[in-house]
Amino acid sequence: MPVEITWWGHATCTITDADVRVLTDPLFARRLAHLRRRRGALPTPDAWRADVALVSHLHSDHLHVPSLARLAPGTRLLVPRGAPRAVPGLRRLAHLRLTEMAPGDETTVGGLRVRAVPARHDGRRLPVGRHHSPALGYVVEGEARTYFAGDTGLFESMAEEVGQVDVALLPVGGWGPYLGEGHLDAGRAAEALARLAPRSAVPVHYGTYWPIGMDAVRPHEFHAPGEEFVRLAAERAPGVVVHRLAHGESVRPEVPR
Repeated sequence: MPVEITWWGHATCTITDADVRVLTDPLFARRLAHLRRRRGALPTPDAWRADVALVSHLHSDHLHVPSLARLAPGTRLLVPRGAPRAVPGLRRLAHLRLTEMAPGDETTVGGLRVRAVPARHDGRRLPVGRHHSPALGYVVEGEARTYFAGDTGLFESMAEEVGQVDVALLPVGGWGPYLGEGHLDAGRAAEALARLAPRSAVPVHYGTYWPIGMDAVRPHEFHAPGEEFVRLAAERAPGVVVHRLAHGESVRPEVPR
């Protein structure tokens, strides 16, 4: 079966490879605290189906306990090391098979190898949280090598830590009018693409959630990052095919045989 990527919105994707379904940072909420989903229908129950779910870090728009609770019994769940201590709600998800990961750790799921890689992002649940967990990216290797970056800023050793990949799922925006340290905007994501040099890329983490009552505050930051990434990637990494997906849309990127 060809490798297939589906973008459900924000950082939530399904990667299907070697007949294994991998779900990234599941978020199936219409509203999350002060954020409201402004674009794209809520993911259908088909999006809840996974053999393994990857959680990149502990922020609630990436580790969302109610969304994880919808996963079927027996689903593997990979989380950053220390997550169950920092997020007690994880302990109630007894129907999931939880594994804590740190950069460099590897595990197998069916015919896939999943490797945790570093990310440059604040991994705490809250800014004043006592317990620190590493923010992670993941490389999923089966018929293709797919890099899910989670949330990260650029860092010097990114290409070395990630290694050679075929597909990169890169964040290109956020959920508010300003991006803080430890994030990629469209320009920095295009620079990351030039360093990683995959065959293809899918921009994620933009154009889905926005703070309630702030619709008129820098709307460009909500609407434009995907298009900007396509434009800048063509300039800085012209050999990479960029697939800008609509919510719920899928693509089968070309991978080596």
